[in-house]
Amino acid sequence: MVKANILKGDNMELIFITNDLVLAGCTEACGIDRVMVDLEIIGKEKRQGHLNTVISNHTLEDVSKIRKVIKKTKLLVRVNPIHENSKSEIDEVINLGAEIIMLPMFTTTKEVKTFISLINGRAIVNLLLETPQALARIDNILKVEGINEIHVGLNDLHLGMNLNFMFELLSGGIVEYLSKKINVHNIKFGFGGVGRIRKGLPLDPRLILSEHIRLNSSMVILSRDFQSINTILPNSEIKNIKLEQEIRKLRNYLTILRNSSLKKLEDNKSDLIHQVNEICFNKTK
Repeated sequence: MVKANILKGDNMELIFITNDLVLAGCTEACGIDRVMVDLEIIGKEKRQGHLNTVISNHTLEDVSKIRKVIKKTKLLVRVNPIHENSKSEIDEVINLGAEIIMLPMFTTTKEVKTFISLINGRAIVNLLLETPQALARIDNILKVEGINEIHVGLNDLHLGMNLNFMFELLSGGIVEYLSKKINVHNIKFGFGGVGRIRKGLPLDPRLILSEHIRLNSSMVILSRDFQSINTILPNSEIKNIKLEQEIRKLRNYLTILRNSSLKKLEDNKSDLIHQVNEICFNKTK
């Protein structure tokens, strides 16, 4: 059996978006690599206010509080798109302990260069590629020096392209197109989010994880499906155990995928395309 040629996917970093101090404090023991505090608000209500999506109410104070409860877990902060106060915002989150800073909704190389210049080597540069303009200009963007990571944001990108379902970007080959270009530059790459490994979700999370391995992704955001543990289990000790169990399931399945044949990964891709097509068909009926 020919095994998948895994490069970066062998060390998948899991990103957990939260300003809940108890959950953040659980992350290291549970095998979560990064906590994200999401400060992005500019333009988000206009883009997503009519959808069933989470619009964060995180604050700079949350950055400080989360920094105090995590040790080895890395602190990632998503700031606002480049605007007149970007310098002060970036300076502030770095002073509060951000190790990785994510730029959303960029469209030009100029914005990317400005972002890198403002960080000035003080934190890891993470670009959230989620606009059709950035997709079209990817070759020029990748020529900019100083990019450490690129995460493809499926939600806003599919909205910008007027698609019915965010995972059409995966089934239609857009993410694969980007992954090939990004991997050539040896830039850390990830995309989208993934839910808990369980039945009842529109798209099987196991198929999404399979594409992460096939495409050499090394980052994924844990979706709000993991956040539901917080509301179901209010006791912090039980919450910790439950979250750890769910992360272990996900990690175990990633190990299975890394030991799968290339044919198995391709078969999973075909299954994903079929499921996405079914979901899109039902959306348009």
